[in-house]
Amino acid sequence: MKTSLLTMAMNLMFASAVLAAQTFEIDPSHASIGFTVDHLVISKVRGDFRDFSGTIELDDQGAVQKVSSAIEVKSIDTNIQNRDEHLKSADFFDAENYPKISFQSKSVRQDGGESVLIGDLTIHGVTKEIELPFSVKGPVKGPNGETRIGFQASTVINRKDFGMTWNKVLETGGLVVGEEVEISINLEAVGA
Repeated sequence: MKTSLLTMAMNLMFASAVLAAQTFEIDPSHASIGFTVDHLVISKVRGDFRDFSGTIELDDQGAVQKVSSAIEVKSIDTNIQNRDEHLKSADFFDAENYPKISFQSKSVRQDGGESVLIGDLTIHGVTKEIELPFSVKGPVKGPNGETRIGFQASTVINRKDFGMTWNKVLETGGLVVGEEVEISINLEAVGA
């Protein structure tokens, strides 16, 4: 009886701690932000950004209230150094003049059973409002007693909308690089 009362008391304490509004910081060692784009119309190239930061704010009911993040463009990694350098150049991201990609949420809406962030994405100096369907897992207690959540999201953007128009036409009429870019986000974040 004592054990179950103790367990119930601990669960209530954890639940009340979680129900307070809280800010979580992205843990980059347990997170990935990646992209996939068509190449030569016949395959896809995948890449990741290695250097990023951000926060996820939950309200007192545990629902996402606000998300903000910043990505260092120079951290792009497609496993091919020459391609990475081309992507950092003025043909694409122009990392020298636009060193960061940023996202700042403005609102959250429910669409059927799906949660959607609406916010401003800035790439290559151009800001566009996007919709970002997402899910949250947790909270859970980490191995050191910290509170953690998981955040997963994905969307598709058109790179031309952000001023990244470089391309070449193949002799068959297709493009070297696709215009639509699939973005995949998998984050763990730690309560601040």
